[in-house]
Amino acid sequence: MGSYGVDGRAPFHAAAVLLLSAAAPSLAAEVDHRQANQQARIAGGVQSGQLTPHEAARLERKEARIRREIHRDRAANGGTLTPAQKASINRQENRTSRQIYRQKHDAQHM
Repeated sequence: MGSYGVDGRAPFHAAAVLLLSAAAPSLAAEVDHRQANQQARIAGGVQSGQLTPHEAARLERKEARIRREIHRDRAANGGTLTPAQKASINRQENRTSRQIYRQKHDAQHM
């Protein structure tokens, strides 16, 4: 049987746990970075006149809704996001990103 357990894979499992635990903070940083990037794009659109105040307000509300969801999900999971939650947030961010692009290029200017 040996000192590694029944199937001898304990070192592999330990390495996998370490790798996954090290990746968790980077996933959180990725979500936070994406949020900051979206906010900067909205602010840039307002500053350049590519977004009207109404368009910017609508996009800001969508971003705020996503931020609240991230906060709730992290609170429910001890400060981390599950892969399913991260995928859901990523889909929402992709949708909002497309909306930011479309609003900035829709010929409505300040």
